[in-house]
Amino acid sequence: MTTTNIINREPSKRDYASPVQFRFKITKLPLVEFFIQSANIPGISLGSAQQNTPLYDIPIPGDKITYSSLDLSFIVDENLNNYKEIHDWLLGLGFPNNHTQFADLQTTGSDRFPGSTKDTATVGRQPRAPLAEGGTGSDRVPGSTAGPVVPGVSTPAPLAETGTYSDATLTVLNSKNIAKTEIRFQNVYPTSLSSLSYDVRQTDIDYIQANVSFQYMNYDIVQISTT
Repeated sequence: MTTTNIINREPSKRDYASPVQFRFKITKLPLVEFFIQSANIPGISLGSAQQNTPLYDIPIPGDKITYSSLDLSFIVDENLNNYKEIHDWLLGLGFPNNHTQFADLQTTGSDRFPGSTKDTATVGRQPRAPLAEGGTGSDRVPGSTAGPVVPGVSTPAPLAETGTYSDATLTVLNSKNIAKTEIRFQNVYPTSLSSLSYDVRQTDIDYIQANVSFQYMNYDIVQISTT
């Protein structure tokens, strides 16, 4: 039996991620970007299933990924322009007064990155390569024989409604403020926007912040620099 040398498994770099080293860009909300105070990389979970046997049930991986919401907080400008950007987007999606609000949503603002072709349903991301039962990398005991390759499921194409969805990217910076990793969100749309509170009793200036939550189809984590 081969014993793995623990020292050889140590990472070459031991730099830690800093919560303040990031940039966030959401194409449809240019007035919000500059004022963003916090953003998150949403959690991801995979369900499980049970394979029944006469002795005991064997847990096996499920076939559906669930993403948590994308949550942002931002400082509201004094004219409420950035707050109104999200407010109007939500109104356009729900068109509570009339269908004209939805039509306006389709024709205003830039919702995709320059050169993107994701506003047509016929153009999607490249399908992920199917995984073998052995997975990727070294995940089996030496000498183990993994099962045959099982065809995967292609990622669905982006939805077609121009104006309804937007692209968004969370860029992670290193200690030298160099962009290292991008989290690229696809088909982003807002689901909730917090209220704003005014209070004449406050003695210290604490600028108003708002919180907004988004849903999306999926996201990819892309390393843009390895140096």
